Amino acid sequence: MKKSFIIIVLLMTPILAQCDWNEDGDVDVLDIVSTVDCIMNGCWDGTQCDWNEDGAIDVLDIVSTVDCIMTGCWVGEDIYGCTDPDATNFDPEATIDDGSCGYDRELTILYTNDEHGWMVRENGSGGGAELMGQWREVDGYTDDGPFLIISGGDNWTGPAISTWFQGESMVDMMNAMHYDASTIGNHEFDFGLDGLQSRLNQADYPFLSANMVLEDTGELSPLATAFVIKEVNNINVGIIGLTTTVADDINFPDNVENIDFSEYVGVLNEVVPQVLAQGAELLVVTSHICLNEMEALVPVLNELGIALIGGGHCHQPAAEMMDGVGIILGGSNMSSYAKAEIEFNTLYDVVNSIEVSTAYNQGLYMDEDVAAVVEYWQEQMDNELSQVIGYLDEQVGQSSNAMFNLITDAWLETYPADISMTNRGGIRQPMPAGEITFETWVGILPFENFIVEIELTGQELIDNIGYLVVGGMTTIPDYLLADGTPIDMDTTYSVLLTDYIYATNSNFSDLDPTPYETSIHWRQPVIDWINSLNTTPENPLDNYLDYEPRQ
Repeated sequence: MKKSFIIIVLLMTPILAQCDWNEDGDVDVLDIVSTVDCIMNGCWDGTQCDWNEDGAIDVLDIVSTVDCIMTGCWVGEDIYGCTDPDATNFDPEATIDDGSCGYDRELTILYTNDEHGWMVRENGSGGGAELMGQWREVDGYTDDGPFLIISGGDNWTGPAISTWFQGESMVDMMNAMHYDASTIGNHEFDFGLDGLQSRLNQADYPFLSANMVLEDTGELSPLATAFVIKEVNNINVGIIGLTTTVADDINFPDNVENIDFSEYVGVLNEVVPQVLAQGAELLVVTSHICLNEMEALVPVLNELGIALIGGGHCHQPAAEMMDGVGIILGGSNMSSYAKAEIEFNTLYDVVNSIEVSTAYNQGLYMDEDVAAVVEYWQEQMDNELSQVIGYLDEQVGQSSNAMFNLITDAWLETYPADISMTNRGGIRQPMPAGEITFETWVGILPFENFIVEIELTGQELIDNIGYLVVGGMTTIPDYLLADGTPIDMDTTYSVLLTDYIYATNSNFSDLDPTPYETSIHWRQPVIDWINSLNTTPENPLDNYLDYEPRQ
């Protein structure tokens, strides 16, 4: 068969330059023989010479190949360049690879955490539309560019625009901002498991927590996604989520029923092989844990090949490199963010470099699409919560004595008890000067807590008062009731608490296992008391506040 083919070839006249094997400037018999030998021995892809597509290279295919060479259906001049489609400089016109292929690709991660519903910019803080505008104008973000936008959790619960709608408005805005993933933080449970499920259904991005498991089986909760793989700039990025292990301890028990949070190291050792098996090349962790916890995880992250970890829960911005691992925290309230700029080699699946930094939301730019979403929810809120209930001349601070005393005293105005106590952490923002509305107090006391009544002796009260803020009594200069009477160690007192404090502090439930549920929302007495005063600019609420410390 070869002999007959050679006879055919010998009759041919000049062939194109790509078949000039001995590079003498001419295609002669020896070059044609070399071409045929190359085809027969497979130095060219056999399939490209299977002209009749019968799955084999036979005489007819070889004749057709020679005819193609003779008539110029193959390009005569070789084009040198990168022929690998996975390379950054792939040249689809190149016929010969010249070894110039590059595989270094860029990825930028924009990271926020503890957004807490700060959709609207107020007093130089927050603002989703402003933050998105800054990402576009300053950080060069484009919808189809090499970017990931990730949250470390606690998306909602804060200003009324988020709280009143149980996070729906916040997820709507984060969808418009093209978030790629969010960790499940402890505040994702503020509206119960059904509330979380509603937000999961609404979000265009996954909520991640590899350590959120069912208490009775140890299996991953159906509400959680352990990880997600995103392809960005031809890099398969595996994003693993971790939730703080104390999330079940600091949430209302009913809101985390049958939910537990496993230790981080064991979960990472289990999940990382799964992420790699599904094709991830670059590994990052988004978590709702604090800086010191992330730093403690660095040896494990290094061992597992995790390049970056982002945190949450603690509200400080941070950006540092530790033993080659990037650590970032974005601050809180959408007033700042962190950024990780990564160069990754896709040929060897290695990180060439990571640069981490933080920046403040300057409020200088505006994304119109996000602004339209915020405006819609602002209108909805104004329609429902704009009723004016009072007037304040000077702002009352979030952690001020006046704020503490106002809340606890208002409870005692509504319900006949001896003492009231609540926690500082439930008070989420200051009361600004000017008109006071329902919206104001939904933002200050955003949680769905109710007042319960328990009975404690004076000794039990003093033993458990801790750092709670109080009404109806003081600890300065001694333990005294509001009328100046000393608290008697053996006398039983009626004490008001939130059901959250009662449920999360076992001391109170042990001391009084049968509390009376008043069914009074903890916010309502404050609103009612302020409204009853009929305050105005001429007679502001300031005149009725107690500014003296009680603890």
